[in-house]
Amino acid sequence: MRKIAIYGKGGIGKSTTTQNTVAGLSEMGFNIMVVGCDPKADSTRLLLGGLAQKTVLDTLREEGEDVELDDVLKPGFRGIMCTESGGPEPGVGCAGRGIITSINLLEQLGAYAESKALDYAFYDVLGDVVCGGFAMPIREGKAEEIYIVVSGEMMAMYAANNICKGIVKFAEAGVVRLGGLICNSRQVDNELEMIEAFADKLGTQMIHFVPRDNVVQRAEIYRKTVIEYEPENAQADEYRSLAKKISANEMRVIPTPLEIEELEKLLIDHGIAS
Repeated sequence: MRKIAIYGKGGIGKSTTTQNTVAGLSEMGFNIMVVGCDPKADSTRLLLGGLAQKTVLDTLREEGEDVELDDVLKPGFRGIMCTESGGPEPGVGCAGRGIITSINLLEQLGAYAESKALDYAFYDVLGDVVCGGFAMPIREGKAEEIYIVVSGEMMAMYAANNICKGIVKFAEAGVVRLGGLICNSRQVDNELEMIEAFADKLGTQMIHFVPRDNVVQRAEIYRKTVIEYEPENAQADEYRSLAKKISANEMRVIPTPLEIEELEKLLIDHGIAS
C-alpha cells in the first residue's frame, strides 16, 4: 500500500486536486482510502456528494469509545473509502490533535488491515507543517510519499518551500520523501516555467501542470469531482493524467529547500516581480 500525503498552502486547491486525482486512480481499478485531515471536514465532500460525513472527533464526542469502523469510514464515488478527522470546538484545543486521534483510531479499528486490500491511503492535510499535529502524517511515518500542490503565486511557493523544510527534518529519521510538485494553475505569468525551475532547485519534479478551468467550480457546486460530473471534459483528462503519473512515479527525494533570497530571485528571474 502506498501512503501519500498532499500538502500545500491553504486555499491552493489541495482537497479538490486530491479528490479528482483519487477519482482518476479509482478508474484505474485501485482500492483507495482518503483521510481528511482538515478541521473543516471538507476533504471528501466531492467523493461523498456533500458534507454527509460525521467526523471522527464528533463521533467520539457523541458516542464515546464504543465506535466501529463503519461509524467513521464511508464509501464514496466508485467505492473510495472516506473519513474525516474533524477538529475541536472553535476556540478550544489544537486542530492537529484530530489528525493524531483519527489515524490512531483507524489503525485500532483495522482500516489498514491486509484484508482491506488497499492500494493507496491518501491524507489531505491542512496548510503547511509548522504545527506538530499537521506534521503527524509524515512525522510518524503514516505517509511516506508527499506531493505539494503549488502555484506561481509567491505565498504558495513560500509555503511549499516550508513544507520541504519539514520533509527534510522528518526524512532524517524515517522514510518520508517528496514525490513532486503539482502545479494547480492560477494563470500567473510564466507559471509553468517558474514551477519547473522551482522543482529543479528543490531537486524534485513538477509531476503535472493542472490548467485552470471553470468546470472545476461548476462540478464543486454539484458536489462532484470533474471526473464524475463531466467525464468527457478535457479537465477530467488532466486529472486522469495526474493520477497515471502518480501511479507510475518512482521519484522519491529528500528536497533541498531554498533560502528566502533564492526563492525571491527565482520569482524575479521569471518575471513575476517585473
